[in-house]
Amino acid sequence: MAGWKIVNVDGVVGSGDGVFVVAGRVTESGDGFSGWLGWCIQENEEDRLSMVNVVQILEGVTQVANPPIPRYLQHVTEILESLKFAKTEIEIGLRIKAKKLQGSEGSQGTTDSYSCNPLSEKDMEELQSTLPPDKKLKAGREYIWNRKSKRKAEYWKYYLEYVENGKLRAECKFCPKTFAADGNLNGSKNVKNHAESCLGNPINIEKEKGKEKQTKLYFDQEHESSELKCGSRIINLNDVREALIHMIIVDELPFKHVEKPGFRHFVQVACPQFHIPSRVTIARDCLKLYYSEKEKLREMFKTCQRISVTTDTWTSIQRINYMCLTAHFIDNDWKLNKKIINFCPISSHKGEAIGKAVEACLEYWGIDDKLFTVTVDNASSNDVACAHLSRMVRRTGCINDGKNLHVRCIAHIINLIVWDGIREHGVCIDKVRNAVKYVKNSPARILRFKDLVQKANIDSKSSLSFDVPTRWNSTYIMLETALKFRRVFSGLSLPDGEDLNDNERPPEPEDWEKVERLVLFLGGFYLLTKRISGSHYVTANKGLGEIASMYDMLNNWEQSEDLNFQAMAIAMKKKFDKYWGDVDKMNKFIYVALLLDPHSKMIIVELTLTDMHGPEKGTKLANDVKEFAYSLFEEYRKMYATSNIPDCGDNMSMDIDNSKGVGSDYVRKLKERAKRLKGTSGYAISELDRYLNDQLGPEEEEQDALTWWGKNGQRYVILNRMTRDILAIPLSTVASESAFSTGGRTLDPFRSSLTPKMVQALLCTQDWLRAKEVPIVDVEENLKELEEIEKEVQRGEFNDVDDEVVFVDSLV
Repeated sequence: MAGWKIVNVDGVVGSGDGVFVVAGRVTESGDGFSGWLGWCIQENEEDRLSMVNVVQILEGVTQVANPPIPRYLQHVTEILESLKFAKTEIEIGLRIKAKKLQGSEGSQGTTDSYSCNPLSEKDMEELQSTLPPDKKLKAGREYIWNRKSKRKAEYWKYYLEYVENGKLRAECKFCPKTFAADGNLNGSKNVKNHAESCLGNPINIEKEKGKEKQTKLYFDQEHESSELKCGSRIINLNDVREALIHMIIVDELPFKHVEKPGFRHFVQVACPQFHIPSRVTIARDCLKLYYSEKEKLREMFKTCQRISVTTDTWTSIQRINYMCLTAHFIDNDWKLNKKIINFCPISSHKGEAIGKAVEACLEYWGIDDKLFTVTVDNASSNDVACAHLSRMVRRTGCINDGKNLHVRCIAHIINLIVWDGIREHGVCIDKVRNAVKYVKNSPARILRFKDLVQKANIDSKSSLSFDVPTRWNSTYIMLETALKFRRVFSGLSLPDGEDLNDNERPPEPEDWEKVERLVLFLGGFYLLTKRISGSHYVTANKGLGEIASMYDMLNNWEQSEDLNFQAMAIAMKKKFDKYWGDVDKMNKFIYVALLLDPHSKMIIVELTLTDMHGPEKGTKLANDVKEFAYSLFEEYRKMYATSNIPDCGDNMSMDIDNSKGVGSDYVRKLKERAKRLKGTSGYAISELDRYLNDQLGPEEEEQDALTWWGKNGQRYVILNRMTRDILAIPLSTVASESAFSTGGRTLDPFRSSLTPKMVQALLCTQDWLRAKEVPIVDVEENLKELEEIEKEVQRGEFNDVDDEVVFVDSLV
């Protein structure tokens, strides 16, 4: 191929037998024109590509498909003359990617190969400035940018052009979609249609808002407990799409739900103008919403003082270990907040791995210097994790040198205590469990059981249920329900025989008597667990009172005449003393939290401790709690500027005229010393003194300490900061568990099939979107209700008002 000469701008060319196609950028210094040029013939004597010559400039120039060389050069000359380019005014600098086109004079062919030189940093910055704030240029993509584009169509301004594998493509500025952009080869219909329909394009948003539509009357009830609202609205398709994403996330639906025939038919009837996105688009929108909500939460954290967290570990069906981290804090409006901030895979359940994962998450959110407490269950690995975090907070700044960082989950300790008692009645529990299993394992026995229930005239909305061996509350519910059908069980032909063990035999009358007392006994612990398990309304001031209630119940059962239950109470009391028998074994923040309850204060703390530990020891413990509260308050006082504290001596005046005279400097120094002294806890009465000396809060507000502090907190500038941190301490880790399937600490199959990043996005966003009033409920259908509906339809009886028909819950 030696002997080739370079094509000059005036069209002179030497001999050769090939054509190369490249793309290059040229600029004209006269008017700043910038264009993308293609089609060149070039190669030097060293068989290397060196420079390009122009044939086609953007749109508007008729492309000649590999013409004979003379005609080709004539076309080049015409273009240059029409644009009045001078040889010295053409500036070509590019990384050439050429593709040789084989052919001779008169042969026909086409090419769509392009190449470009990387844009300078300045050009990239200027190009980025033309994009929406949430749109970023993709790293490594070879973008093309013309300040004065020759594209005549208006819609091209909504696209970024780039070269990929020698092909010219266009990327929408408002969404991730891309299109082939060579108008001569691909046309521009797709580009035009997308520009007119893209939901992210501001022009389309304005068009949607500007359309005159008929308003629709609607009735809306956000939750069952909320009021029914009536109003009118204009259907906005963007709102419909956002509502769809909200439903997918909050209701834990798979992405492919939008592609199911039933859902598509429903949307077609309910809102035919709405275009249902694909499952890929739904997944993308879910991630976008996650990032958007995450930034809002990050801004909220900036206004927080201290944040307490709960952590727990979970397992997917693929046996991947996950860690869930939930943040708890009270905002400036005295509202208790609970936000899941992390759900990520961890290498193991070991304490060091958990501690490092928590630390990394806190640093990512920028709240590692705001950590107040960590509530975990009683696993030994959590002790190691909390020790690691204690070392972290001592570096970043903490209260009380991190000594009270570790808070044990009260619900988990109750679980351990109750199981020690249940073991004393294992035989009678096994008998009831086997009886329930015997009935539910046979359709014929289920029908027989229903028939006996009707004959016995038992009116109950409960249904027989199995228990989960690791959850005593499910055992309590199983026993409580079975007890209601005690007479029905006795009418069934339950299996019996000499070859059965004691726990496999049907329940005897004495077994039912034990179950009856056991249900009465466990009922108190069941209600107690429910009271402390809320994540949106339970504050730390409830903790000590509930522990004292448990202590009182155990004491009463220890005095029982029933030796079996006396033994059960003694076993449970032993476990109780292991965790709560000594004040040093409890986190002192729990005691101070009750002191900061305006309806309890120090008097209730002292009475509670004397009841649990006796007058002498209880009084000493109460004094220790009070001393700790004062030391804590002093630490907060030093932490926050005293300039914000109302000065109780501001109105103090002096009769001496210090404006002039010899003694004026001395008097001024006295005043300065007086102000410094008043800033210390030893001089004037502190806020904590004033708070404790005030009367208890009114009874009508006794149910909510946050309401009282929201109304009266401004009277205690420092103390209300301390109270906000302490009352937000979670008593249990149930806030982490509430985000998952009710079947246990295992991710459901849908979530387990996703990538870890998507799992975190869905779980966190679901938690952030969920309204406070929405509980986690059982989604199983009510079988009895369905049967009644079937009978009603068969009789031709239809009732459109759901509330007028009361169905009896299923019995089995």
